[in-house]
Amino acid sequence: MNNEEKGLELTDKNRLEIILEIEKNMSNNYSIAMNEASTDDLYESYFDMFTSIKDITRDIFDLMNYLGWYSLEYVEENKITKKLDSLNQKLDNL
Repeated sequence: MNNEEKGLELTDKNRLEIILEIEKNMSNNYSIAMNEASTDDLYESYFDMFTSIKDITRDIFDLMNYLGWYSLEYVEENKITKKLDSLNQKLDNL
């Protein structure tokens, strides 16, 4: 059986990328749910679940970073300053 017959095969990296994206989306949805919670008890329940999801998301990110599958680019301070200045200028023009 060749690769075309087997279909798409996911690597461990692909799986973790998918799981990380799902976890990010879940945390975003829980953030919205907390904002719209009708009672303090419901808010606290959502907040507890949100915290657990954020912890899991961070663990997945840390694992991927450790494995070299999710690396962050080092940016020089002057590039950050230029970007910040550009964004501030856009805000001033609104």
